[in-house]
Amino acid sequence: MSRLLSIAAGVSPDVGPADFVTSAAAAGWPACGIWFDPDTWSDAVAADVRRRLDDTGLVALDIEPVFVSVGDDGSTVDVGDRVIDAAAEIGARNVLVVARGAEPGPFAERLAQLCDRAAPAGINCVIEFMAFMSTTDLASAVDVVGSIDRPNAGILVDNLHLARTGSAPDELRALDPAWLPYAQLCDAPADLAADSIADVVTEALDGRLAPGEGGLPVAEVLDALPDDTPLSMEVRSKALRDDHPDPTERARTLFAATLRFMKEYEA
Repeated sequence: MSRLLSIAAGVSPDVGPADFVTSAAAAGWPACGIWFDPDTWSDAVAADVRRRLDDTGLVALDIEPVFVSVGDDGSTVDVGDRVIDAAAEIGARNVLVVARGAEPGPFAERLAQLCDRAAPAGINCVIEFMAFMSTTDLASAVDVVGSIDRPNAGILVDNLHLARTGSAPDELRALDPAWLPYAQLCDAPADLAADSIADVVTEALDGRLAPGEGGLPVAEVLDALPDDTPLSMEVRSKALRDDHPDPTERARTLFAATLRFMKEYEA
């Protein structure tokens, strides 16, 4: 298999980042995501995460999130500098950035600053678009990344958000492959039963399925991505958490489902 497979941090929001590394490794994953909680992240947490990554050999594909919002004076506000420093310390390859209230111009300016801070450590800053954030769709993300001259700026394509914001997989073929350092993958029903923003949020946080278990054009997204794009399995699912309260068993179940799908896809 040519693609690096990773389990996204959102699969286990009930598990701290260091323990998540351990459970992912025990389940057989070669890579994982790391969740950055600004209220609990510390030098000790970073050291523990790095130690477990080193001990298990897992790749830290990404660390998330950086929410770029707007302060009372109109300037952008975020903890991005801290997240990038944490990424450099643990060896994460990508930092996930989201515009939460920031307009395109100020967001692009802040993204450029984050890219400059991340560049010496070889870290990419990727923006994720979603209907309920300020960068709402693929076209908006393309506009932001295209407006800054930063080789480590990119776009994180989550195939659920791609579908729910009205884009087709073939639109990915027009993007510069350098803008796609990794992608997030899951499945879901082909159509959302209701279309309010609250329903979209609920599905994104709790209603996802493993690849191959729903009706989204998952294979078509893979066809449109570069062949070596790493894949983060962003299966945020209340059902998965309820059925598998043990995080290692949860990770193992998702890994098995992912491997089945990839085997069928590559056949």
